[in-house]
Amino acid sequence: MSAAETYAHDAEPSAGTPPLIVHVIRQFLPNRGGLEDVAANLARQTIDRGYRVRVVTLDSLFTSRGKKLPHREYVGGIEVVRIPWSGSTRYPIAPQVFRHLGDADLIHVHAIDFFYDALAWGRFLHRKPMVVTTHGGFFHTEKHAALKRVWFQTMTRFSAMAYDKVIGCSVSDLRQFSQIAPSRSMVIENGADIGKFADSASRIAKRRIVTIGRFSVNKRLDNLIETLAALNARDPDWHLDLVGVESDLSRQDLADHVARLNIADAVTIHVSPDNDKIRSIIEQASIFASASAYEGFGLVALEAMSAGLLPVLNGNEAFGTLGARHEALLLADFSDKAAAAQAIETAFDRLQSRGPDIRAQLLADARAYSWDVVAERYITVYKQLIGA
Repeated sequence: MSAAETYAHDAEPSAGTPPLIVHVIRQFLPNRGGLEDVAANLARQTIDRGYRVRVVTLDSLFTSRGKKLPHREYVGGIEVVRIPWSGSTRYPIAPQVFRHLGDADLIHVHAIDFFYDALAWGRFLHRKPMVVTTHGGFFHTEKHAALKRVWFQTMTRFSAMAYDKVIGCSVSDLRQFSQIAPSRSMVIENGADIGKFADSASRIAKRRIVTIGRFSVNKRLDNLIETLAALNARDPDWHLDLVGVESDLSRQDLADHVARLNIADAVTIHVSPDNDKIRSIIEQASIFASASAYEGFGLVALEAMSAGLLPVLNGNEAFGTLGARHEALLLADFSDKAAAAQAIETAFDRLQSRGPDIRAQLLADARAYSWDVVAERYITVYKQLIGA
């Protein structure tokens, strides 16, 4: 690609050029996670509907901060611009974001962080329509809870005034953000990439559990590992596959916890596998489990359903909402290892007795969250604001 082609977006668009949506997000592909998947899927769907799309993100992954990623490239057909940053991973400072907004028709910010605040305060400079998707805000853990509540009611509230739409990705997010932006808050629940692992779970009930997600403290993988230990004491055939990317927990942190419980043969840790590898893991499993203390929406549970895995989920607010909608799902308190183990045993028994019926129900329920449906709701918002 020539330099002229690479920097073409810096020029004014010609008449008839499709509108440009600029997504701003702190981490993007090749990083893997729920937030990144949402932004990537929405970007692809928007391109398919005739829009131009750019993603502005940080120039290194939080897990390998010293390794710089390409400044500009196309990832899966999506234009990605990466910018330098400083500060903490909780609130990364990256003022160069303003350099890449000049030709935008609409700015879509993902998550509540520096970008959310900076683009709100800088709206008098860029003067673009803006929407934000909340992705759970910053209440994923109780750490610094009092400070977070004060920040939310002050800085977050003030910044919200700059956004034309504040889009919660769950009912709980809508409730939270309606407190500070009641007239501009709405909910568009996340879509799921239901084709990625479609119908790939084992068709024979197996005592094999998979969990997929970031290795972070709020996922409470310690509780899940201890639940596996309780299951393994009942039946040594039980096995757990931990699939994800390192975050504030490393592979070694998890391996040490497994070793302390003397269940090394019953747990396999997979760090940053590609989708083909994840599919092969799912093919050997029957149950998906998550002990997460907090979820913005519960996207990974929907992807598990689309694979035909029967989810057993910790009863947090997001999972509780999914459980109330989809009767096949099981909820449990993973802080009670014996009760969580019993819930997983119950899931296995149900699969043994009526596995095909449960699988059909899970696949049907997952189809309602197709990105085709969800993207149309976002496109409606884009059209309203760009038209205005």
